[in-house]
Amino acid sequence: MIVNTLRFSFKDGTSKEDEEAVLAAMRRTASTEPVAFSTVGRYTGDPAEGFTHVYCAGVSDLTALERYMHEKAHLDGDWLIIPHLAQLSAFRFSDDPDPDLDAKILALHARKVELYPEWGRLLDAIPGAQGSFGDGTH
Repeated sequence: MIVNTLRFSFKDGTSKEDEEAVLAAMRRTASTEPVAFSTVGRYTGDPAEGFTHVYCAGVSDLTALERYMHEKAHLDGDWLIIPHLAQLSAFRFSDDPDPDLDAKILALHARKVELYPEWGRLLDAIPGAQGSFGDGTH
């Protein structure tokens, strides 16, 4: 199982309607066929960190992760989601013992950026985006 978790907050001035649209798009992404389990909701960690919400999705393996990354709902949703994010912190974890798993996941990410360079630029536009997006460049 590979689990991707995103902590995020919305930009100042984002309307409640836009917030709900973003969360709905995340739920659509999280309900695609490759996803084994997911949740989208309120962040209950330290408020001083500035995060307000969390997205978490688990997929069974690298093949499912690659399908998930290229799902139409995921690709379409990112164009709505990413422009509303003030900050984003990502981390992932897995029970897969493959010592090269992280490199393989980063290669899938790099391939997605190669296929969709505008998507990479969207991620780069989030101030302080951090986490398992690759080498810090998208």
